[in-house]
Amino acid sequence: MNKQQKDEIIKEYQRSGNDVGSVEVQVALASARISELTEHLKLHKKDFSSRRGLIAINNRRRSLLNYLQRKDYERYITLIRKIGLRR
Repeated sequence: MNKQQKDEIIKEYQRSGNDVGSVEVQVALASARISELTEHLKLHKKDFSSRRGLIAINNRRRSLLNYLQRKDYERYITLIRKIGLRR
């Protein structure tokens, strides 16, 4: 993911003008990275270090989603629908 793609994701999911670290932005960036790594691992099946990174990013996204679900359920529902996650 290059800088331009990352900036587009941040602009789409930010809650205010200066927001670059809210839960929504972090989950969206993690989802984009998970998609990239999944495609990479389809080609390189024995790349176990990338697989380990994918698992770590997936776990971080899961804990952020659990936090958001506990704190603000409406934001959680909106986010998973916008990103397209099944839950």
